[in-house]
This record gives sequence, C-alpha cells and structure tokens, in this order.
Amino acid sequence: MSLPDPKRQIQSGSQLNERIMLMKWFRKIGGFGRTALMLAVMAILASCTANSPEREDEKMESSSRSSVEQPNEASKAESKSDQESKDKQAAEGDQEESANDPDVVFVPTPQPAVEKMLEMANIESDDLLYDLGCGDGRIVVTAAKKYGIEAVGIDIDPVRVKEARQRVKENDVEDLVTIKQRDLFEVDFSDADVVTLYLLPGLNKKLKPKLAQLEPGSRIVSYDFEMAGAKPDEVYKSSSGDEWTGTIYKWVVPWEKETK
Repeated sequence: MSLPDPKRQIQSGSQLNERIMLMKWFRKIGGFGRTALMLAVMAILASCTANSPEREDEKMESSSRSSVEQPNEASKAESKSDQESKDKQAAEGDQEESANDPDVVFVPTPQPAVEKMLEMANIESDDLLYDLGCGDGRIVVTAAKKYGIEAVGIDIDPVRVKEARQRVKENDVEDLVTIKQRDLFEVDFSDADVVTLYLLPGLNKKLKPKLAQLEPGSRIVSYDFEMAGAKPDEVYKSSSGDEWTGTIYKWVVPWEKETK
C-alpha cells in the first residue's frame, strides 16, 4: 500500500483555501460589482478576439474583395465618358445615313420612254440638261450621246451615283456629263434649259417654285407624274405600239396655271 504524498496534500489544501477566499470575495462585492466585473472581462475578451491574427486576415481579404468589386470614381467617370462617346458616334452615324436616304425608291425609266422624253424636250445643241433624281444615269448619258449636249445628273443615293458614274465612263461621255451626289432640293439648277423628272407628284409640286424661276422657254419633262397646279403644254400617253407603258408630261416656262 502506498502512502499519500505530503507535498500534494499541502498543494491541494492551498488551492482549496484560495478558491474559498475567492468565493467569499466574490460574494462581498455585491450584485453591481459582479456585473461590472463580468462586463470588464467580456470587453477584454472581445478586444483580444478583434486583434487576433485570424481577424486581421479577414479584414485584409474583405478590403481586397471590395477594391476589386467596386471600381473607383475615376474608373466610373472614364467608363461613362467612353459610353457617351460611343452613343454620340452612333447618333451621328444614324443622322448621316438618314441624310442619304432617297425620297423615292429607284425605278429605272424604260429606255424607249427616255428617248421619247428627250424628243419631246425639243433639245438644241447648246442646251444644258439637268436630270433630278438621275438614278443610274441613263437619261443624261442618252442626252449626251444622241444630242451631244452637256448634262448634269443629281441623286442623293450613293449607290445610284456610283452606277451613274460607271455608265458615264462606259459610254465615254465624261467630257459632257457630270454626276453629283446632292439633295435635289438644295442644288442650284437655275442655268438649266431642260429638266427631266421621274419623281412622285408631291416632290414635283415641292420643286415647282424653283422650276418656275427658270428662264422663259425652259422645258420640264416628267415621266408618269404631273405637277399639281401647272397645266402641261403637252401630254403623251403610250400606245399599243410602244415598248413601254406610261404617260409623259411637258411644261414650258412660264406655264399656265391649271384650274380644276
């Protein structure tokens, strides 16, 4: 049988006495003191936890994540400026495209009708002809080749202008024919002796004030459509013997007003 260790007994007795004294002191400080002591202990523990290495790592990770996910104000401003620039370029592109939109869909005048229009125009050797809405350039090219006169074709559609210039080149009349990409309502054709049209009635009417200012004796010839308020000097309707179907109207400046 082993005997108890005297040192351990003394140590156990000392620890017991310390616990008894601590409990007596804890009772003496009262309820308010105990509450204050517990709050102080909790504050110390919270401070230790907040300053722990693990907590510092979490803060650094959170800060890094925020800097990635939320761009700074300079980046936001730059991005907004880039977007506004793109929107402006797109708007300008739309405006330019709209400015080149033709007022009518291109339908070529039948070549036999072109011949008849020029015949009715009573062309003279020193005449200058304007074709407003020239399309592929067949009227101005025919006028130059057949009558040897100077002619100007006006069209706003870049595709038609390209076709017309190609036709002029192929027929070797570049010295007589000029093709311009312009809005026919903005171009100056006050020096015209002959004006040919294949436009809609509304456009003919809109052009009437400028056409009326041409020199006396100037001729206006329109395929298929009249000019409201202006009495034509001559009207030709195709017959069964013609290779085309339609009507050609001719006015000589100054024309008579039409009353209906």
